[in-house]
Amino acid sequence: MPEIKIFFATDIHGSETVFRKFLNAAQIYKPDVMMLGGDLTGRLVVPMIKFANGKTAFTWQEKNYTVGEGEAADYEKQLRAAGAYPYITTPDQLAVLQKNPAELKRTYRELVCFSVLKWMELADERLAKDGIECYFLPGNDDDLMIDETFYKAKWVKNPEGKVTPIKGEYEMIATGYTNFNPWRSTRELNEDQLLEKLEGMASKLINPGKAIFNLHCPPYKSELDLGLLLDSNLNPITGPGGEQAGPLGSKAVRQIIESYQPMLGLHGHVPESSGITRLGKTVCINPGSEAEEGALHGVLVVLDGERVKGHLLTNT
Repeated sequence: MPEIKIFFATDIHGSETVFRKFLNAAQIYKPDVMMLGGDLTGRLVVPMIKFANGKTAFTWQEKNYTVGEGEAADYEKQLRAAGAYPYITTPDQLAVLQKNPAELKRTYRELVCFSVLKWMELADERLAKDGIECYFLPGNDDDLMIDETFYKAKWVKNPEGKVTPIKGEYEMIATGYTNFNPWRSTRELNEDQLLEKLEGMASKLINPGKAIFNLHCPPYKSELDLGLLLDSNLNPITGPGGEQAGPLGSKAVRQIIESYQPMLGLHGHVPESSGITRLGKTVCINPGSEAEEGALHGVLVVLDGERVKGHLLTNT
């Protein structure tokens, strides 16, 4: 059986720069499979207000900018690189949006879906010709509306909620849903619901020991889930030593891995907790993320039969 190479990255949060680095990784590492493991999109729309005199004004990171017509395109590119969605508008149009929350949400969804669609089209163009399988998994931060864009993709697939064959040799189950967290994001379930969802997929596997569990949330207390603890108002929880860190992963994810012992677990969700560990026979990996810095963190995994032959964390 030939070796199979997988390149996995996650939590790129809308960064155009990081996404293009992800695609370029296909030429660098020559994988058979490319995977984005959750939280594809950004959270912020930045109105860029265009005035009649050709000037454009916007606010970014609490700083106000007013730029000339020739500069606006460069700043728009910088915003996309940072994972934000520039929205070209006028003072009157912006005033209408600010008074209509439903219209504002619709605009955000349109911008996000358009961005994901363009990414999928680019991945289709770059990867299909070389036969590199490609999977984009929406994560807990991603609006449910983006799932509809996958129907327009010719090559990229969304593996959410099902058993997916990988290169005709392996089975993968995948979900971007996580346990509850203080952010109260789009795709969250309580631990019992998440376990039921995971069990529904895992029970359909033909050979669990040769499976890949692409689960956005890392397993609880796995060394891949250590992050800053927040209260319900998203403020850091403090103690005698200052801000407190703790496990943010899912007990359901840990239970399903320990029960089925897949060959490989691929995770994200806690970007500051990069690492590789084992739960029994399962190699679990969180490559981490520094998307806001324009850096692509990834992992190249080599599968050989029923074992993980090798793995390499990367940073570009």
